[in-house]
Amino acid sequence: MAAFLVLVPFALLAVLVAGNWAPLHRLDLGVAETLYSGVAGHPAVIRAMLIWSDVFDPNSLRVAALVLVIWLFRRGARRLALWVTTTMAVGGVLGVLLKLLVGRHRPDLLDPVARAAGYSFPSGHALNAALASGVFLLVFLPLTRRWRPLLWAVAIAVTVVTGLCRMALGVHWTSDVVAGWILGVAVVAATSAAFVTWHDRLHRAAPAAPNNGVAGEGQKGMPKEAQS
Repeated sequence: MAAFLVLVPFALLAVLVAGNWAPLHRLDLGVAETLYSGVAGHPAVIRAMLIWSDVFDPNSLRVAALVLVIWLFRRGARRLALWVTTTMAVGGVLGVLLKLLVGRHRPDLLDPVARAAGYSFPSGHALNAALASGVFLLVFLPLTRRWRPLLWAVAIAVTVVTGLCRMALGVHWTSDVVAGWILGVAVVAATSAAFVTWHDRLHRAAPAAPNNGVAGEGQKGMPKEAQS
């Protein structure tokens, strides 16, 4: 249900983009020009955003997710490792297919500060940042209480800043980035629900507590203080 509710605005946004809805295009163009004019004369800012985009590139985030999968396998949380793999794979494939289906071109600025290949909708950087942030957040939240606010802050910051950098660099429209965020949240919600249902049926146990989410299995083999 959560995934469905999140996908409703994404579907609406995709229809408006595919139909070249004029008000949305004007909004996208206005935001793109505003952000571009704000960073065009600041090479240090542009360089920082390019570095951020490289660090949180979709492939870099997939490598980080692979490291997480290996770590989970070593601790016996194999189903949780499968969930991480499935979430990243499903989100990545959906992103590529939607880019091809919608076929939206990237912003064409007069004097661009950065360039990117391929179609624009949805933003791959925004999508994979949301996927990776959601995956790491749900895996590590149950392992600590003290650092939960920090985990949330880091996950939100990585997702939001990555998307803003892509907009400010002029390689994505605002609606591309928002769509990437929405789709990422929807995929994490859907695969999380599927994992928890599968896990509960296998163990014939009551549903996991909301604050434990999909990561209950990840507590296997952890110290008692980490499980509390």
